[in-house]
Amino acid sequence: MTSETKQTDAVTAEKRNETGTDDEPNALRRLIEDARVVLWDFDGPVCRLFAGHSAERVANDLASWLESRGLHGLLTDTERESLDPHFLLRAVDRRHPGSDLVAELEERLTQEELRATASAMPTPYADPLIRTWTAVGSRLAVTTNNSPRVVREYLASRGLGACFAPHIYGRTQELSLLKPDPHCVNRALNAMGAAPATALLIGDAPTDLLAAQAAGVPFLGYARNERKGKLLRDAGATVVVDSLEPVLRSVRH
Repeated sequence: MTSETKQTDAVTAEKRNETGTDDEPNALRRLIEDARVVLWDFDGPVCRLFAGHSAERVANDLASWLESRGLHGLLTDTERESLDPHFLLRAVDRRHPGSDLVAELEERLTQEELRATASAMPTPYADPLIRTWTAVGSRLAVTTNNSPRVVREYLASRGLGACFAPHIYGRTQELSLLKPDPHCVNRALNAMGAAPATALLIGDAPTDLLAAQAAGVPFLGYARNERKGKLLRDAGATVVVDSLEPVLRSVRH
């Protein structure tokens, strides 16, 4: 083997490590062919909810509201600095499950999410993929940690509500059941009368993968950047795409 051949093989191997195995396009086709029900995470695969309305600012505002109520000590420094509103909400719920405080905090987050829908950015190829999957006879549902009110408002704004209705399963007052708990996934499967093996969950976070695994549902990772892709692969995702375009192509064929 020449040094040039060795160098070419090394580059090929490096690219394979970055983008997945050579078999990944075939694995993607198999996932799509086997799916009769498609479960979508919302913020990520369908849209970037906080594209123009910073999630970090929302988390900071929620933490500041707690402090204004004299509850500064309720959060650890790590929780306060997480810049993830769902992480913060779960932290408060662990300490005061089912309380009026948690209910008010969750409603504040819902209002922020509703405001964010006005500037949410559709994920490239998501709209035509949703419509195409519906047109070929697949049934769709949303399984998300966001408020179902937010999902319905966004989908209505894009003319996509009929593609999912009534199957939108989002955050409830039982915050311990947010993903990675498979609660919303199981709700969707039960309501649609679907066996886990006939479904496919599209998500962009390790919590989506864990929920899919717990429910026995095949998983397709969507990663809009390398950081998210690495997180998904490190968590065990075997099929990850950085664009929904190849998914749309496969569904059309």
